[in-house]
Amino acid sequence: EPEEVFGPCAAAALYRRSALLEMGGLDEAFFCYFEDVDLAFRLRLAGHRCLYVPDAVVRHVGSASSDRRGAGFALYHGHRNLVWTFVKNMPGPLLALYWPHHLLLNLVALAWFTLRGQGRAIWRAKRDALRGLPRVLRQRRGVQAGRRVGSAQLRRLMVRGWRGFGLGR
Repeated sequence: EPEEVFGPCAAAALYRRSALLEMGGLDEAFFCYFEDVDLAFRLRLAGHRCLYVPDAVVRHVGSASSDRRGAGFALYHGHRNLVWTFVKNMPGPLLALYWPHHLLLNLVALAWFTLRGQGRAIWRAKRDALRGLPRVLRQRRGVQAGRRVGSAQLRRLMVRGWRGFGLGR
């Protein structure tokens, strides 16, 4: 059934032009990976909604360009941009609530990918994420100043998404 979801994968999304202009579009610093999550988060914070339409048909060739760049490419950009998305968009009360989880998962990722022989890419991703934090924190001020959705409402939408993993309330 059609239902409201937190946000779309950009490969399967239609956006209102006015909403994209309001948000400033995709963050070019992300380059690839999580740029759609960042945009969806900013749209949510600004009060926009996202509707899942099960009858829609999308054809997308996933990883068509990044596969040729090597295994570390997706790992690097995904994990660097994950940190930026979290810091830039998460409202203060939820940032405080989820910070321990975020930090723990980042540490687990560092260990996991290092043990799998991808240490160079994951460590470089986290280092560069930290180096980019001054820019991200400046952006955060603007994102949070334009927020029209309360933390409690946002958390309900986020927790609802965990139901697919059997973790929702």
